[in-house]
Amino acid sequence: MNELNFRHLRYFHTVAHEGNLTRAAERLNVSQSAVSTQIRQLEEQLGQSLFERRGRTLFLTEAGQIALDHADAIFAAGKELLNTLSERPSGRREVLRVGSLATLSRNFQIGFLRPLLGRDDVEIVIRSGALSDLLKNLEAHRLDVVLANIAPPRDAATAWICHAIAEQPVSLIGTPEQVGTHAAFEDLLARAPLILPTVESSIRSGIDALFDRLHVRPRIAAEVDDMAMIRLLAREGVGLAVVPPIVVKDELASGRLVEVERFPQLSETFYAVTLSRRFPNPLLRRLLESA
Repeated sequence: MNELNFRHLRYFHTVAHEGNLTRAAERLNVSQSAVSTQIRQLEEQLGQSLFERRGRTLFLTEAGQIALDHADAIFAAGKELLNTLSERPSGRREVLRVGSLATLSRNFQIGFLRPLLGRDDVEIVIRSGALSDLLKNLEAHRLDVVLANIAPPRDAATAWICHAIAEQPVSLIGTPEQVGTHAAFEDLLARAPLILPTVESSIRSGIDALFDRLHVRPRIAAEVDDMAMIRLLAREGVGLAVVPPIVVKDELASGRLVEVERFPQLSETFYAVTLSRRFPNPLLRRLLESA
């Protein structure tokens, strides 16, 4: 293969960031046909399609996103050279783009990402949101992985891969004052106000089934879809929380909250959702292997 033509790469880099041939041509001060020609020649040299057109907008293919990451690094290296010789050093980093369900436990997220935290050569970009929005960004190659406690539905039109990376027990947790010293598990469920996950939660159906078997009609203080909010409400003594202990591990360690008992045969599964890619992010591969 011939050496990479950096003019081709510069034109590609500009189009990728502009998302539009007209704006890219104006920025480069050349004609649109010249830009199209340069992009086509780069695709021929790489043997990969770098863009797909949807209406008037250009979207990167998976190969295009990989090429853009390298192009960003190449042109950043040029800036780094100038900075270094001007006594303004800057480091180059690998980037991992993570999408996280907005309601997911922060402690779990930190635990999953811990092997990469604090590394000078790694930048982690975390975006939270609704699962549907995160999956769209995953499909568009704007995210490398989506962290969730719900396995997204899959059919022949989707290429998601759900890696079950952790399974956490679910416990009844409250302040020492609420729990007392001799209260039985079933008695607490029957008399104490409870903080429960919402019905959309992956563990709520199991909790409701347990209540039915025990003939318990719980007093519900709050139904919450955000684990961070459940943690805060439990700390304030609003009620006993039904929650994985990892969510409140710091409070359990300090004694501010105590674990009454773990619910039998009830757990929450955490997933790393990825796409099948020819060029997977090596940082993500290491995290999945660690998990």
